[in-house]
Amino acid sequence: MLAIWLVLVVAFGSFAGKLGDVEENDPVSFLPGKAESVKALNAVRRFPSGEQTDAVIVYSRDGGLTPQDRAVIARDRLAINTDPPRGTSRVPPPILSRDGRAALLIAEIDTSGPTSDNTLTDATDALRDRVHDGVPAGLQVKVSGPAGFSTDAVSVFEQINGTLLLATATLVFLLLILIYRSPIFWAIPLFTVVFAEVIARGIGYWLAKAGVTINGQTSGILSVLVFGVGTDYALLLVARYREELRRHEDKHEAVAIALRRAGPAVLASGLTVIAALLCLSLAEVNGTAGLGPVAAIGVALAMIAMLTLLPALLAITGRRAFWPFVPQFGGSGTDETHGWWRRLGERIRVRPRRVWVATSVLLLVFCLGLTQMNSDLTSGNAFRDKVESVEGQELIAQSFPAGANAPTVVIVGTGGQANGTDPARVNAVMSALRAVPGVASVAPVERDSRIGVRLAVTLAADPYSETAFDAIPPLRAAAKTAGGPDVLIGGPTAEERDLRVSTARDNRVIVPLVLVVVFLILVLVLRAVLLPLLLMGTVILSYAAALGIGAFFFMQVFGFAGVDPGLPLFAFIFLVALGVDYNIFLMVRVREETHEHGTRTGMVRGLAVTGAVITSAGIVLAGTFSTLAVLPLVVLTEIGFTIAVGVLLDTFVVRSVLVPALVLDVGGRIWWPSSLARHTVPEQDEHDERDAATSPQLADRG
Repeated sequence: MLAIWLVLVVAFGSFAGKLGDVEENDPVSFLPGKAESVKALNAVRRFPSGEQTDAVIVYSRDGGLTPQDRAVIARDRLAINTDPPRGTSRVPPPILSRDGRAALLIAEIDTSGPTSDNTLTDATDALRDRVHDGVPAGLQVKVSGPAGFSTDAVSVFEQINGTLLLATATLVFLLLILIYRSPIFWAIPLFTVVFAEVIARGIGYWLAKAGVTINGQTSGILSVLVFGVGTDYALLLVARYREELRRHEDKHEAVAIALRRAGPAVLASGLTVIAALLCLSLAEVNGTAGLGPVAAIGVALAMIAMLTLLPALLAITGRRAFWPFVPQFGGSGTDETHGWWRRLGERIRVRPRRVWVATSVLLLVFCLGLTQMNSDLTSGNAFRDKVESVEGQELIAQSFPAGANAPTVVIVGTGGQANGTDPARVNAVMSALRAVPGVASVAPVERDSRIGVRLAVTLAADPYSETAFDAIPPLRAAAKTAGGPDVLIGGPTAEERDLRVSTARDNRVIVPLVLVVVFLILVLVLRAVLLPLLLMGTVILSYAAALGIGAFFFMQVFGFAGVDPGLPLFAFIFLVALGVDYNIFLMVRVREETHEHGTRTGMVRGLAVTGAVITSAGIVLAGTFSTLAVLPLVVLTEIGFTIAVGVLLDTFVVRSVLVPALVLDVGGRIWWPSSLARHTVPEQDEHDERDAATSPQLADRG
């Protein structure tokens, strides 16, 4: 088995490091082809000038531009036109603001050619190097515009793979050291997870080459998910292995029994997460749809590695790997009748209804944070730290219409006319657009007799703001009324607005689908209906509480501008699927205990024996997702924080208190309609079980 995994790592390892080379971090690549902004972009590419992305160079001085400043602007324009960066067109004369405080140089970068992958970032970086040299004191010079925003985003995403992988691996290493308190054993699960992660990234590279949209966010989540889920599955299997080592002298027999007892829970949990992730493939947003198969493959590899490679390594290393706390045959350790988790279960057993009602009320209080949610997070405020494109946008907004940084594109097609577009029709569209509130100016940019006329609409509002997004529907309505249904409106503002519309549609479609899929899997695994319904209810409540806590912290503590529109869907997928994971781990063991001890005693015994390992798994998973916060993007910070909080809530509140209280209150009916609901055995109290634990019959089990 080890040899097979070594071959796979060698085969895919060489491609794992290339995943970043095929990432698509341009927002346009996330949109479905039917989006109007994508159709507008395709039309723009047919014009002789091709697809041009503006790099807007802004020069600003608080007291007004001086003659020396104007000389610097002329010098920079001459230098760029004399030796333009690759793909950069000639820069026209500067545009001066009415207040005399600022001037703009606009350099168009051709991104439609065969070498367009790096042209935009290379040209923007070259422009920044040139205009930042020899700047007089007091003069602010920034390169912004769509080219600046794209370059800054790419720069951030390029840091993801190395930074995040190092942070995640380091955290998992430290947590494994603390959990196992062994200078040796940590290497076994970590070694197994690394194998799965390398292969997953290699497969991800080939998926991207095949046309699946993978961005830096997907790449980062993939690493976190494989490390977190893989380590969780390892903890569950190893905990059962240690338990069996105290009952069986032969390590091979202990591995076999542990795999037979814990393997089905790992398999069921993994398949649940995989099924939930595959639902993302139905998303309209290409970036979300790409996350589905990539993340599902990562989880599948982590699961398979823990069911094949990890048992092989455990059988090879045996007890000695746990040094200095070696589990001895016949020794004591975590069992069903002793320990902190057993005592917690007994306390809940006294008044279970009071416990689950109080716990539910607490979670509902956390849900009140949902009132703080808004969707004001945009490309313009998506960075945690200051970046040049955002600083440039702020300077532009002080002296020009804010939309000058990224004009909205309007395409007036020929309407089937052989001789081009009717001038009267174009004038009608321009007049209609000028009449829309929030429009600062409308100007023709390019005309082609075969394609039509391209117009540039400058909005008064920040082009990356909610106000600008809200202006797109009335602009489209006015343009189509005046010029016909074939008039297209695109550009950065329209693209982000279309992205939000598709994201909202994905939320409406995928969330209920995931609920149905996960519920059906729970029914099959637990062979019951009532229990899965209750478990789904607890997970949904936990999800809402986590989102509420996150929204409160984002708005009131961290000071973020808003919540990313895609956060509710990402948080839902991971928290529902992973939350159900822990419930599967717990309730599969409870079902096993119920056959011999009854539901209520089985619940307490199951909690006693799984409490420590599931809590450890929750801490590991929360920790791995929290590493997303090391990256300077607000959306990744929000995803990491929300999922980490949700996992901790699920671990310490839902799975430890709420679910046991519900099961203890409902009793054997929880297994309805399976035969186990009618299966009755004498329920033992804590005193009886501890007496039984010292009996010769139980001792023989060891």
